[in-house]
Amino acid sequence: MAKVTLQVDKDTLRRARKRALDEDTSVNSVVASFLSSYAGDDKVRTAMKELVEMAKASTYGSGEWTWNRDELYDDVK
Repeated sequence: MAKVTLQVDKDTLRRARKRALDEDTSVNSVVASFLSSYAGDDKVRTAMKELVEMAKASTYGSGEWTWNRDELYDDVK
């Protein structure tokens, strides 16, 4: 594992330590988790971008037809 040095003002670090303690974790774990999430997996990032683009390109629901209550609850007994 690599080490990282950060500069954070004392008040922010104090509040982060208190919150981490309340959440039964450490500031180190929180920062490591954030960096892991931030770096992400390229496959996941690519899939998410493709999903967003598909949603933007979709015309589903752009018509004037809408659900009505009877259709929504047709199969519910």
